[in-house]
Amino acid sequence: MTANETKTEFYKETLANGLRVVTVEMPHLHSAEMICYLAAGGRDEKPDHAGISHFLEHMLFRGTVEHPTSVELEKAFEALGGTVNASTDAENTCYHSRLHPDHIEEGAALFASMLQRPLFKDIDLERKIILEEALEDLNEKGEDVSPDNHTAALLWPGHPLSVPTIGTEQSLSSIAEDDLRAYHRHYYTPTNTVIAVTGRVRHQQVVAAVQKAFGSWQGPRPARPLPVQPAAETATPELCWVKDSDSQVNIQLAFRTPGRHAENTAALRVLRWILSWGGTSRLMLHLREHLGLTYNVEANLSLYEETGCLAIDLSVAPENLVEAVKETLKVVEDLRRQLVPEEELAGVTQSYRFDLDFSRDHTEAMATRYGWGELTGYLRTLEQDRREVCSVTPEQVREAASTLLTPGALKAALVGPWSARDRKKVEDIVAGFGR
Repeated sequence: MTANETKTEFYKETLANGLRVVTVEMPHLHSAEMICYLAAGGRDEKPDHAGISHFLEHMLFRGTVEHPTSVELEKAFEALGGTVNASTDAENTCYHSRLHPDHIEEGAALFASMLQRPLFKDIDLERKIILEEALEDLNEKGEDVSPDNHTAALLWPGHPLSVPTIGTEQSLSSIAEDDLRAYHRHYYTPTNTVIAVTGRVRHQQVVAAVQKAFGSWQGPRPARPLPVQPAAETATPELCWVKDSDSQVNIQLAFRTPGRHAENTAALRVLRWILSWGGTSRLMLHLREHLGLTYNVEANLSLYEETGCLAIDLSVAPENLVEAVKETLKVVEDLRRQLVPEEELAGVTQSYRFDLDFSRDHTEAMATRYGWGELTGYLRTLEQDRREVCSVTPEQVREAASTLLTPGALKAALVGPWSARDRKKVEDIVAGFGR
């Protein structure tokens, strides 16, 4: 990126302790967003402690040295115009809140209290809450009915990415206070953290506030997580079938892809938009508008450091299962074999450019782009994204589809009231994909 782009879109500074601060000045707004990203997620966990990243995220809301209860902590954020929240995924944990621009220093102090000085109170109570949350993926028989979980197990067998981020009942039950404290000491360090602040703020004002709150924080940089091994060569897709007494069959077709730094990432992102970005995208147009097979179908792209997946999700009535799988794979096959018309590609890239422009109005979108980007080494300006997307050609889209959306890369999960007869038909259809 050029110096002008950096100056225009964002500012960055690294404190003496290694903590990185990123800001986006949006003086036309009346609010600010503060996000604290930590490179600690599901892929950093040992099998017997699966879910500890998410467990620790919950514990930080249970009270800190300065704000001993969850209610006091929440009220402190509300007094600044905020509503603090958090999320944990495979590669990072983030804590975020909207703040009034006049209270950036107080907001930084609150996040510093959470990240550095949690009390680890009420662990068993929080464990109970998380176990309740984990039940959302189970049916009345205790069987996992999440297509995401089943395709992950097929995509990355034996790797932490194959395990649900929330963990399992067994692993959650085994996590003790000492485990949480040790994980906190290891991963919650300044060199493993990025703080992004966007909105009606000034960069130096933010840096001063973060320096005051976090400047004395110390700790080493954690080791990198276990890498994903190259995918085993398979000639045919793999399917997982789960019987469930629902009114619909939930389908996920997932293709393992390279990670976010691969050369064809831009073409893959455009490909995802061609499949699914609105009512006239290929999947919605074909499966819903033309065939009436589903109410909604989506394609989502998840890109990690060295691996990823393109997943297509839809739910259908049992009688539509066979045709839905057949027609979904037909849409994918068309992209593998034929060039996208120039007019269609132009419409998709225009919509993508509009989305980039719209994101300039949202503090959270800007904080996510630059905070997450800095944390993962994938920091991209709006202008960079715009140039890359506009340069993608029909030939590059077809190349990405034909080389990445292959039979051997396809893993599928089908959950619901399917019949043995339809299962056989679907397996025959999937076995013929790509031939």
